[in-house]
Amino acid sequence: MSDTGGEWQVARRRKGASRSSKSLQVSAACGQEPLDVGKTVKRIRDTVSELRCEEFWHDWKEQLLVAASASLSKSPADKDAEDQPERITKTCQQLECVCYGLGPFASCVSARYQLAMLLLLLEAGQIPLKDCSVYDPVFSSGERDVLRDLGLTVLSENEEGKRLVEKATFFYLMHCGKALYNNLLWKNWSARGLPLMIIIGNSFTGMRERTIEKEFKRDYSYISKAVDFSVERKLACPSRLIDVFNDTAVITFPSNSLNGLPQSTWTESPEPQYQHSPDLEIILKETRS
Repeated sequence: MSDTGGEWQVARRRKGASRSSKSLQVSAACGQEPLDVGKTVKRIRDTVSELRCEEFWHDWKEQLLVAASASLSKSPADKDAEDQPERITKTCQQLECVCYGLGPFASCVSARYQLAMLLLLLEAGQIPLKDCSVYDPVFSSGERDVLRDLGLTVLSENEEGKRLVEKATFFYLMHCGKALYNNLLWKNWSARGLPLMIIIGNSFTGMRERTIEKEFKRDYSYISKAVDFSVERKLACPSRLIDVFNDTAVITFPSNSLNGLPQSTWTESPEPQYQHSPDLEIILKETRS
């Protein structure tokens, strides 16, 4: 995950400062500087407030709400316009949320902004924070404490993106590796499973354009197929945050596009192996001997 320039550092306790302050919440990994959970949470909330004032944020909010409404709403299409906002919000409340690959937000400015945007999107859809599961193998113990303090659910297992959706789910996958997207698509590769997903992450079209065609089809076959029937809505990004939110889209999988595909599309779906991918861009879960 690229950064926007400099990295902010957690303020170190001054020599002689009291260790007994009850208001100071810290969590430390072995050999690492303790992370001040309270200050980190405040910094994230300040970033949320900053993004809330940005004009581009309103585009992100609208795109998520529209995507959720189109994918999930069973209400008649000719509802009165004045009923639309309330109906869309109620629809979003049905969503679960999964966030993979956020990165070390305590030291990386880009990751902190991406976390702040996630919190704004959850707020916009009135999705309960506890219904958003977050995981990145690079999280420190302190960062996991911060996420819990914010109200999010921290996963304990590296799913490698292989999560089977049982209900409508919003996936927040900012600047994740192609293998993670590919794994997620494989696990839900059916005319029933794919329409349950709304993804905010890197454009599938952009992935195809930046990858050698032969390698793309061989190593990331599910993205390669999905790019032809998924719907992407490009998200706005200000120039000053280009390294944080560039190449980001809302991706959905309309049922009407999937129902017309041949049955072989779904029956020939082996699990990805990545035997020819030295730069996998994903941290695999540890295997016990």
